[in-house]
Amino acid sequence: MKVVKYFFEALVIYILFFLFRIFGIKFSRKFSCFLVLKIGFIFRKKKIIRNNILKVFKEYSDLEINNLINKMWSNYGLTFAEYIFLDKFRFNKFKQDHIEISGKEIIDNIKKKGKPVIFISAHLGNFELMAMELEKKGINLATIYRPLNNFFLNPFMVYLRKKYICTKQIKKGLIGTRETINYLKNNNSIALMVDQRVGESERCPFFNIPAHTTTIPAQLAVKYDLEIIPIFLERQKDNFFKMEIQKPIEYHKTENSDENKRKITIEINKTIEKMILRNPSQWIWTHSRWK
Repeated sequence: MKVVKYFFEALVIYILFFLFRIFGIKFSRKFSCFLVLKIGFIFRKKKIIRNNILKVFKEYSDLEINNLINKMWSNYGLTFAEYIFLDKFRFNKFKQDHIEISGKEIIDNIKKKGKPVIFISAHLGNFELMAMELEKKGINLATIYRPLNNFFLNPFMVYLRKKYICTKQIKKGLIGTRETINYLKNNNSIALMVDQRVGESERCPFFNIPAHTTTIPAQLAVKYDLEIIPIFLERQKDNFFKMEIQKPIEYHKTENSDENKRKITIEINKTIEKMILRNPSQWIWTHSRWK
């Protein structure tokens, strides 16, 4: 039954992508935004989203919750439409610059040192632009990704990511972890999203509630003495973006490596919390983050 479901989901998405290219990005953004607002509740239960929001914003009224949900779906729709126009973002084919980047001196310093780093971020704004802009700035980079469940759609999405976002894509998992380590040893950096629940995790506070959190960045940082660089990306008015490259996460080292890993992971969560609070409507609230 899942095969049939995945097939028709992929078929609809491929048709939409085809039509988007015909009608252009301006119309596609508006239509996709409208479409997702109308059918968003089909993909994820409203209960999950509302419960997640109330965990963070306990004082929110129903009106505030619904407003946040609608804005979230709007951003989701805009991001969906932008996938088929990734070439325009990659090669700056817009009439005006689509992104403003702050913290470029940090990138310059990374390149000057010649040592790999770990870039982290959350699913905010159009999160796919993070790795793209880093690679455009001359950072040798690999992104760690989780394949889509829909195997009819996943190959095309991987193709788009490799061609326009980041040439080197590493699949999550045991083999991917080994590949990541080898990539770092060859003096290359990595980038990953750290705001979702994963299998290889430890329960750490996330908005003061224990949540399964990936420890991979912390493990790699401790073992190979690497800096962790947070990146905040936000959609602005008229679909202009701002990307903020932040200073490395600081923590007090001890002789206990396990303690260091936990400290770093907690600091990472605190960093992601601050990012989300800056613009809650651009985070994807649909995941069972505290399950």
